[in-house]
Amino acid sequence: MLLRSLPPSQLAFAFVALAAITSSSLPAAAQLPPLPGNNGTNNAASAPLPNIAPPAETAYTLGAGDVVHVDIFKVSQYSGESEVAVDGILNLPLVGPVNVAGLTIDETTDLLSSKYGQYLRRPLVTLTLRNRRPLQVGISGEIDSPGAYTLTQTGTQAPRLTQLLERAGGVTQVADIRQIQIQRPGRDGRQQTFTIDLWQLLETGNSQYDISLRDGDSIFIPTGTVSLQDSTLLADASFAASVSEAINVAVIGEVYRPGPYTIRGGQATTRDAGVPGSSSGSNTPTTVTRALQVAGGIRPRADIRKVQVVRPTRTGGSQVIDVDLWKLLEVGDVYQDVVLQPNDTIFVPTAIALNPEEVPTVLGSSISPNSIRVNIVGEVTRSGTMELDPNTSLSQAILAAGGFNRRAREKDAELIRLNPDGTVVRRKIPVDFAGGINDENNPILQNNDVIIVNPSALARISDDIGTVLGPVGQVITNVFSPLRFLNILD
Repeated sequence: MLLRSLPPSQLAFAFVALAAITSSSLPAAAQLPPLPGNNGTNNAASAPLPNIAPPAETAYTLGAGDVVHVDIFKVSQYSGESEVAVDGILNLPLVGPVNVAGLTIDETTDLLSSKYGQYLRRPLVTLTLRNRRPLQVGISGEIDSPGAYTLTQTGTQAPRLTQLLERAGGVTQVADIRQIQIQRPGRDGRQQTFTIDLWQLLETGNSQYDISLRDGDSIFIPTGTVSLQDSTLLADASFAASVSEAINVAVIGEVYRPGPYTIRGGQATTRDAGVPGSSSGSNTPTTVTRALQVAGGIRPRADIRKVQVVRPTRTGGSQVIDVDLWKLLEVGDVYQDVVLQPNDTIFVPTAIALNPEEVPTVLGSSISPNSIRVNIVGEVTRSGTMELDPNTSLSQAILAAGGFNRRAREKDAELIRLNPDGTVVRRKIPVDFAGGINDENNPILQNNDVIIVNPSALARISDDIGTVLGPVGQVITNVFSPLRFLNILD
């Protein structure tokens, strides 16, 4: 009837406003971002929503377990504390049982004034809430421990939303805290649904967004795609999942020790190649680089620009987060060091081509092993197994072994490498001590590589003669020795 009396222009505006209110009250379903191969994009953060003011605090309604103090002015014999019974009844002297379930403090005060007014002349009744009853609430979605919770209230202070999130173990790293939905039973029996943008609390410190909870509230935290920057801020929030507890993750791809690991947040260090790293517990999150360190460090052919973190969600799907660790090494972009959560999988792909200028930086970083083990045999000053830096090239390894001895064939050396798939590669590589790192002529070595320095032609002839002729052969060898320096028999 009221709408019919409005002018046409105001009537149109009223319908638009009504449609907006109706759509904003509907709960949003948890969204799973599309994965690679499903025509989707990764790391596309949820678009910030318009700044929605938190709902106004509703008046507290009484229920079983509430303790109230009834004070009747100048009638102390009828004043005192009473607890609301299980059936919502408040048993009071003189007036007997009064049903106060679902009533506010003001409504209960008016009701008691009416009841006592039947026995007293103009009674002045003051009702005070002394202790609130425990709240029964439920929480689901992107939370560490979803389920039903009983929250004990201290005095007259109602529990806040963040207190429930902390009690439930904290939100996950894919929680969309901009669209937390709360369903609250209304006094008319209908469910009221409203959305809370808890991100406003983190960005502005406005505690109004940390709303008070009510008995029977149901909280749902949807799945969202969080940017790398927001992920770091979310991990530091007081209501995020604990970082001091150990988490189970898997590391696969171009690392020395792929497999599942249990990692506790804190400082992690790499060791020698092929040896798992270590981690020490502290109140700092477990990140991608810590997982790589514990997994023995990256291999020389790791493509650190395209590291991926595959993260399961509460909806049963998974998200893929692209990480460019070269930005971390080159410009110190710490946001690339993504905070991990339980059951994450870190994948380090194989690089198609390596930039020789970048290799020393990558292999000299903290995500590489402290050293690699290389076996150098043949005509060098000190043959045997050597511990070398991860970015050591073939020519540097020969120099580390003392260089060629006088019997060596100095033009080239053989490199034997065992590939992860079980195949063996044997290459003859020209040795150029003046040349830089080059995959063809001076490659970066890998763990368990074998370098063979063969004897020169003169050395082989000398060995053959010595074997056949014995002492006489040694004399002949000494005769031909000057030819080696003329490169005639090399």
